[in-house]
Amino acid sequence: MTTATQTKPVLTARLMELATSPWLAFALRLYMGGLFIYASVYKINYPAEFAGSIASYELVPYWAVGAMAMVMPWLELISGVLVVTGIRPKAAILVLAGMMALFTVTIVITLLRGVPIGCGCFHSMEDPITWKTFFRDILWLGMTLHVYFYDRKLHLEHLFLVKVKEL
Repeated sequence: MTTATQTKPVLTARLMELATSPWLAFALRLYMGGLFIYASVYKINYPAEFAGSIASYELVPYWAVGAMAMVMPWLELISGVLVVTGIRPKAAILVLAGMMALFTVTIVITLLRGVPIGCGCFHSMEDPITWKTFFRDILWLGMTLHVYFYDRKLHLEHLFLVKVKEL
């Protein structure tokens, strides 16, 4: 057996170990939590503009736009804070993954329909969505799923569980 053939399995194993590293998942957890916190701030401060962004997709019934504009940013903020702080991070990242999946499907539908609107992700005055937006969201969805399956570092909920058990 040659040296090149021997190093291939070792390299593959090392790459797999790195890809499934809990520390990588922790870094992605901080990134995704921070991203959703950042995305929520503008929407919370300007709910009417965010409602306009939701309405421009023409996918939500008129009567539901206001409620979505009020609830969705707070869900992003609360889930983002829980993910960053490590309090119930699995549940919170699952909420964020669900939202990312919803956003991705919405973007695909809008792209296929040819509606030239901004994403509405971070502020109301954005460039029109493109397939680049779709691939960015797919990447973010992949990151949230990676966190869900591989994150095991610095979960603060375990600190609270120990104190409850001591009582």
